[in-house]
Amino acid sequence: MASQSTGGTGAARNWSAYQFEIYLNGLAGTVPRMPTDLTRLEAVATARLGPGPVGYVAGSAGNGRTERANRAALDRWRIVPRMLRDVSARDLAVEVLGTVLPAPLALAPVGVLSIVHPDAELAAARAAAAQNVPYILSSVSSTPMEQVAAAMGDGERWFQLYWGKDREVTRSFLRRAKASGFSALFVTLDTPLLSWRPRDLDQAYLPFLRGVGTANYFSDPAFQAGLAKPVDEDRDAAVLHFVGMFADPGKTWADLAFLREHWDGPIVLKGVLHPDDARQAADAGMDGVVVSNHGGRQVNGAIGSLDALPGVVAAVGDRLDVLFDSGIRTGDDVFKALALGARAVLLGRPYAYGLGLDGQAGVEHVIRALLSEFDLTLALAGHTSAAGLTPQALSRTD
Repeated sequence: MASQSTGGTGAARNWSAYQFEIYLNGLAGTVPRMPTDLTRLEAVATARLGPGPVGYVAGSAGNGRTERANRAALDRWRIVPRMLRDVSARDLAVEVLGTVLPAPLALAPVGVLSIVHPDAELAAARAAAAQNVPYILSSVSSTPMEQVAAAMGDGERWFQLYWGKDREVTRSFLRRAKASGFSALFVTLDTPLLSWRPRDLDQAYLPFLRGVGTANYFSDPAFQAGLAKPVDEDRDAAVLHFVGMFADPGKTWADLAFLREHWDGPIVLKGVLHPDDARQAADAGMDGVVVSNHGGRQVNGAIGSLDALPGVVAAVGDRLDVLFDSGIRTGDDVFKALALGARAVLLGRPYAYGLGLDGQAGVEHVIRALLSEFDLTLALAGHTSAAGLTPQALSRTD
């Protein structure tokens, strides 16, 4: 695992070199297996993968109004390039949760990845480790956390918790994650219940009811203790037990003390949009927040995440690490989020599409393409440091 304080990043990686690698491969007649415009991935995945899996990954709450708000929020800001600045060397490194990362990117927690590719989380985790970006494993992964950790070697890994009703299962998850080398805990707050998701409903498609995305639960001794029979003897009963304990709409801010008691590393709250919630997170002793509306998957008609980011940064940016997700698709999206105060961004759907289309190689392509485009955008806009971007690099269009 990466140290909690690496003390430096060494030589900065030239992320933009990926474009020349692609061009040089073209001399031998080889073109990329996947689009380099990552906004095209959903359409390609839709053409190649089944409607149930694609709908689950791509779908949003209601009629998709919040997902569109995420895009509109990002598009409201424009980069203002500056000229005649020495941008021959750039450094994309940032410090997040006490660790220096080589780029301001982590792979967001996306569950049930076996629905898009049989290698599932193992392929995504290996891709993240190969490119030296953190991987956040979802509680509802198709692969037990211990296997994912083993696949990553010493790669930086963080664990995402869906905070259910059963305290013993939560304690067990935290013990297992810590023993497996997950260094930070990301707690998703915005999913106390599943939202109304028409794309899934129209297909009557919920992977959990098929026992998919339950690997951490079915392998957990505390979960197994609540079953009358072993999972392999009565899988339907295990699924029903999972459904009954997964969500807990009764959680309050006071419950955070339980997590702090049982996790001795950084804790980040994911799904914060209101400055007052961010202040409560800081007051509760949390280490970070992710400004996120779950990619538009939970509350239809909610505020776009980027519209919420400046207010959260103003409220707690001097007390917590503020991360961002929901809508990141391009290098300029990364630029805008960092300029408005995010320490780093989380990438979700695009890497899931990359996984579905080309396994580990597809995820690596998505990571490299996004960071290459960001590196080039940084330089062409007249900047050399990801950590040094400020709102002065942008202009708002309304």
